[in-house]
Amino acid sequence: MGLESIIVILIVGALAGWLAGLIVAGRGFGLLTNIVVGVLGAFIAAVILPVIGLSAGGGLGASILHATLGAVILLAVIQLVKRV
Repeated sequence: MGLESIIVILIVGALAGWLAGLIVAGRGFGLLTNIVVGVLGAFIAAVILPVIGLSAGGGLGASILHATLGAVILLAVIQLVKRV
């Protein structure tokens, strides 16, 4: 994996984490946490979305959308666990 790929992963993760933070919590969590949430969200989306038949296609926009959906799922599960 090249340096460019790592930079793109970090940018997509940061954007997805920030968007998911806005959707679920009403605010972002800070750059590092946004990146972690976004990258974990991308992994979750890569596992879950094909199983349920959802796909937004390819490209940067689709990557951000998938990662955001996965991050929203992650944050929603974390909120449910915290409430119990």
